[in-house]
Amino acid sequence: MKRKITLKQIAKELDVSISTVSKSLRNSLEIGEETRLKVQAFAKFYNYKPNNIALSLKNRKTKSIGIIIPEIVHYFFSTVINGIEQVANENGYSVVICLSDDSFDKEVLNMEMLANGSIDGFIMSLSKETQYKGDFHHITEVINQGMPVVMFDRVTNDILCDKVIIDDKAAAYEAVQSLIDNGRKKIALVTTVDYVSVGKLRTDGYEKALLDNGIPFNEDLIIKIEDVDTCEITISQLLHDRAFDAVFAVNELFAVTIIKTASKMGLKVPEDLAVIAFTDGIISKYSTPSITTVSQSGEKMGNKAAKMLIERLEAEHDDDEEENENYTTEVIETHLIKRESTD
Repeated sequence: MKRKITLKQIAKELDVSISTVSKSLRNSLEIGEETRLKVQAFAKFYNYKPNNIALSLKNRKTKSIGIIIPEIVHYFFSTVINGIEQVANENGYSVVICLSDDSFDKEVLNMEMLANGSIDGFIMSLSKETQYKGDFHHITEVINQGMPVVMFDRVTNDILCDKVIIDDKAAAYEAVQSLIDNGRKKIALVTTVDYVSVGKLRTDGYEKALLDNGIPFNEDLIIKIEDVDTCEITISQLLHDRAFDAVFAVNELFAVTIIKTASKMGLKVPEDLAVIAFTDGIISKYSTPSITTVSQSGEKMGNKAAKMLIERLEAEHDDDEEENENYTTEVIETHLIKRESTD
């Protein structure tokens, strides 16, 4: 997908300021008619459509970064925020944090609010509903106005921007392989719905590990949870029909619910049931038993995302620099932390 033309590019092509382009597109009488018509004709030719997001481009920098995350309940997101703040503060930037609550509408409203002069750029993880809808117009509009965006964790290939991720598929594969190496042959999966990108990738890693080891793939051993608030009911149903000796959960909330429910049913972890989860959070460390996890290195992810965004922002100060559309996807390494929930 080719990136649409930006205000900065129009300004460069027509040898005028970005402010002149912005005002011309709003038909401001501050700009002469000839210039206004020239800018509008150029924008129309390249299918540039002005929008309400970020039209008030700033001549001064706010030295603030906007962070939009789906939720705060997951320990992972709090570690990412810590990582972002460390680098931001070292470079003289402050951060503004907004929660989308996994809502598309709230994510859009957050971006509109922050893009209207409050911040210089965004670091974000997509909401569940945004991924379900596949509608990223609000992000495209911000980028097309020259405001950099860095995505992390939940990302999309439909937007050209810098991204920071882990190799979710490989990390899930390693986790499931460790269960198989410990003699577990029937491994269940508790995951999210497929439109959440990380859940889909972790499911793919789970399936590949089974097939590579000659273990039949059984759809009945996979449950996909959409609402965390009702996950205990779904997990109880899975455990009542238990025909497996291990569970791989895509987050620690699912894992601790599995352990709690198994205990109520008289099952021992790890003797009867081994459990591995993603996210090395406080829950995993202090659960009884403690949970073997895939560490997502959230702090490193936040550090990297902040560095990438600040590099973009600082580069904008060099007016002679060519427009840089070479976006990077950084992959942060993961590792398995073994605890009491596995053999």
